[in-house]
Amino acid sequence: MAAGVWAAEQPLDKRLLDCPYDDVELLGKAVTRGDGWYPIGLAIHVWNGAVFGAVYSNVAEYLPVPRVLRGPMVALSEHLALWPLGSVSDRLHPARRQLPELRGNTRAFAQSTVRHVLFGVVLGELERRLNAAPEATPPPSQLDFSTNGHGSIERAVSGERI
Repeated sequence: MAAGVWAAEQPLDKRLLDCPYDDVELLGKAVTRGDGWYPIGLAIHVWNGAVFGAVYSNVAEYLPVPRVLRGPMVALSEHLALWPLGSVSDRLHPARRQLPELRGNTRAFAQSTVRHVLFGVVLGELERRLNAAPEATPPPSQLDFSTNGHGSIERAVSGERI
């Protein structure tokens, strides 16, 4: 889901930063240069995000930073570690003439930074909600109602007022 939010946000940062760098296009045109590059690129992008999210969900609790910073920290770490591979893409990508050059492109770097922060925030929040500790239920003796929602038979028999 976080990668889908990223892909949905891309047109905005492309317009704001006046840079055509597009991750979905980069991935899709690595597979095909035909009209089907967008759905293929989106599928690859979402799949990559899902794999990243699965790994993240298994290591997040061990990260020594506040929970709210975990997702963005991990996403930005990945961004900074892999950004230098953009120069490889500039040389070897099958559609390199159709894509903006990444090496030395500060606007593309800024776009990727924004996208990774957004991805990390969404990923961290999803992980927090999906892996939240279950709320403790009170012991049965403290319940004021039965499981069928009609109240406690013990209170009805004892005549105790609610």
